[in-house]
Amino acid sequence: MPLILPGNVGSATAATGYQVDNSCRFDDGSSAYMHRTPSAGNRRTMTLSVWIKGSSLADGSNNVLGQYNSSNENNAMLLVIEGAGKIMVWNYTTDAYTMDIRTNRLLRDNSAWYHIVVAVDTTQATASNRVKVYVNGVQETSFAVASYPSENLELFLNQNVAQNIGTQRFGSTVSAPFDGYMAEFCFIDGTQNAVTDFGEFDEDSGIWKPINVSGLTFGTNGYYLDFEDSSALGNDVSGNDNDFTTVNLAAIDQSTDTCTNNFCTMNALDNFYAASTLSEGNLKVLTISGNAAYNPATFGLTKGKWYWEVKLVTCSAGDDSEATIFGISNQSPVNAGYDGSIQIGDGFGLRGNGNIWSSGGTEYGWNTVAVGNIVSVAVDFDNGKFYTATNGTYGNSSNPSTASNGYSFTVGTDAWFPGVNQRETSQTGTFELNFGSPSYAISSGNTDGDGYGNFEYAVPSGYYSLNTKNLSEYG
Repeated sequence: MPLILPGNVGSATAATGYQVDNSCRFDDGSSAYMHRTPSAGNRRTMTLSVWIKGSSLADGSNNVLGQYNSSNENNAMLLVIEGAGKIMVWNYTTDAYTMDIRTNRLLRDNSAWYHIVVAVDTTQATASNRVKVYVNGVQETSFAVASYPSENLELFLNQNVAQNIGTQRFGSTVSAPFDGYMAEFCFIDGTQNAVTDFGEFDEDSGIWKPINVSGLTFGTNGYYLDFEDSSALGNDVSGNDNDFTTVNLAAIDQSTDTCTNNFCTMNALDNFYAASTLSEGNLKVLTISGNAAYNPATFGLTKGKWYWEVKLVTCSAGDDSEATIFGISNQSPVNAGYDGSIQIGDGFGLRGNGNIWSSGGTEYGWNTVAVGNIVSVAVDFDNGKFYTATNGTYGNSSNPSTASNGYSFTVGTDAWFPGVNQRETSQTGTFELNFGSPSYAISSGNTDGDGYGNFEYAVPSGYYSLNTKNLSEYG
């Protein structure tokens, strides 16, 4: 199971150095993508470099970059994540693949950022040198399919046809859209770049991390999308002004979840019972009627003080449903006997009716939750205290900043995971989680003490948002 624990935080975050501030969040349910029609460029030599964090890498194809001509069915995809999680690169001409590269490696970890480089030069005499694929700084050498292009083949990509990021678009038809996050999107026209032009291994941690690419030569149709302008997410900052037009993308889709500061999300691969539907970068959870549902997050916690928010968007039982639970559980697949419920074993949380429920019994008189409310969750693992608020008002006259009147629990040695639970099989609910990089609009813009996060309500003193920078410092 992909998850981030205190002991392996280094595997999910970059060390010090060049920092990436923003990414772009693509939601496949919204068919979000970008497009532009370039002039004719170099069709033999090119390089794509992009960091991705997939929300559902193992659920259908995720198209990253490609071009398609609906009139003659000629097309090229320079990067696709197949349904099984394989990386695929292809060129298709008149009913046949003229390039077809598919890795044995599977990208399935929805808690991790991956750096992928596809470097093409069909003028190379050696076939395997014509297409090079790198993941996190290491060249792929094991392939399920390795059909290299013929020498001097001109790919369909990089000609005067609509080029798309985040989808395979056939005229007006959008298919297999990308679901997840992209950062540091670079396309180089006319050069087969080395992977070290885009990243390096940290000398202390050994982690592959991004470097500043602004000084690269991008070529005529080249571009560099850094997603720094929320009002123009398709803005090219390479100096070429090869800007992309965005479709179904808005300012809220700019995210601070990046390859240098990875934020907690809900875990698509630990989706118990009859899989709830996750969307918006695995920050929105829709439970399914007929099955109780527990959905945990990707970060496991054992110490420190942490804060997040949950918006109750819908509840089929109406307001104040006792079946809706906002809480934490250490009953995860890393523990024997996991049965998927926040309410079984060592798990507890706030019910919508205002009571704290746990396997040990019920504590009454906390804060009720109505549809449209935002629940603040503050957990002090150092002292075993749990606090909740509804729309900024904490229940039970509690105050996490002063450590007063919190719900007491035994931390133990197992990691605890934030989560939401729709307990009753006859009910459904929609939750939107905010661990510091929200998928819904925030009016207040509160941060933690280190300046991280974007929250509706004030972060209690000494509490922090759930990202890898904070986890390495406080967790």
